[in-house]
Amino acid sequence: MSQEDTETRERVLLCVNALLQKKARDLTILKVKAVSSFTDYFVICSGGSDRQVQALADAIREDMKEAGIIPLGVEGGKIGKWVLLDYADVIVHIFYDPVREFYNLEQLWPDVPRMDVDVNLSELAALDPGM
Repeated sequence: MSQEDTETRERVLLCVNALLQKKARDLTILKVKAVSSFTDYFVICSGGSDRQVQALADAIREDMKEAGIIPLGVEGGKIGKWVLLDYADVIVHIFYDPVREFYNLEQLWPDVPRMDVDVNLSELAALDPGM
């Protein structure tokens, strides 16, 4: 595994662990590197309210900033129905539950490697093999 791949996987874990600390729901990681020209991973999760969606996004931004990583872009932060955080090789989608059901992003990439994260974990130490 290249240094770049290792750093990308570490960024995924930073995002996932921030989400676990704030009790994200239905946390899924998609490895889209083989089918996408703009990113390597999607991290997708849900929040039970617009406030939780915003809190999840804030947690990621804080943890990533502490690691010296600033997003290329943030969309949807003010409304709290769908927040997108773009970290180039990792894009995080945080949905309010009903909005996630409507868009169902996972169905767009049914054949890519997928990892569903147990939201009862306090921390994820590593990605599954193949991720």
